[in-house]
Amino acid sequence: MSTQIASPTATPVTTTIVKNVDDKTNQKRFHGFIAGVTSGVTKLVVGHPFDTVKVRMQVSGSDRFRGPLHCLMETLKKEGPRALYKGATPPLVGWAVMDSVMLGSLSNYRLLLQGGDPNVKLTPFWSGVAGIGAGVTVSFVAAPVEHIKARLQVQYDAKTKLYNGPIDCARQLVRNNGVTGLWKGLVATLWFRSWFFMWWSSYEIYAKQMRQRTNMSEAAINFWAGGLGANTFWVFAFPC
Repeated sequence: MSTQIASPTATPVTTTIVKNVDDKTNQKRFHGFIAGVTSGVTKLVVGHPFDTVKVRMQVSGSDRFRGPLHCLMETLKKEGPRALYKGATPPLVGWAVMDSVMLGSLSNYRLLLQGGDPNVKLTPFWSGVAGIGAGVTVSFVAAPVEHIKARLQVQYDAKTKLYNGPIDCARQLVRNNGVTGLWKGLVATLWFRSWFFMWWSSYEIYAKQMRQRTNMSEAAINFWAGGLGANTFWVFAFPC
């Protein structure tokens, strides 16, 4: 007659595996938010002057600027270099939060589609679906930030100055249009950011091709695939 004794290590091993998966999942979520904050600050420092020229070109007639270079030179000549960073205060806080929400929610939507297992590889299509979710989520944060930013960017001189700063701008918008006035253009923002599908699906395709065809490091692949994915996104999303 034999007696079977349950292994005393079975439960601890199972518990350890589950704990490791949970720790990895939480770490992935945390990294997504931290990457978003860093991305937002970097984008502000490097990208805001380009964004100022873009916004001014979009809202001004041809009688003011003949093209982006002319816009840049006129802005520098008449308003000085600091004018390129007009409206930078809302993005300074807003873009850090926006990119944190975008990348953090992207990580969470991916995990949802992965069934909670970060080791499951998503196809480019499902990565794009996660991108749509992230884009829609962040739109509710982005709309008021970009609204205030754009109004401040087109204050060229004393004649066109309506606001003393972002807080004054927000206060006037709420006073004249109600709280919902801050979210004017939300539908266009949702439409615009739903094109994150193209960003994140194309990112996966670019990254896969680079891994197969080059000897670049993973960091370099992330950099170049991210840049190419962003350009693909803008080609489709810019009209929005």
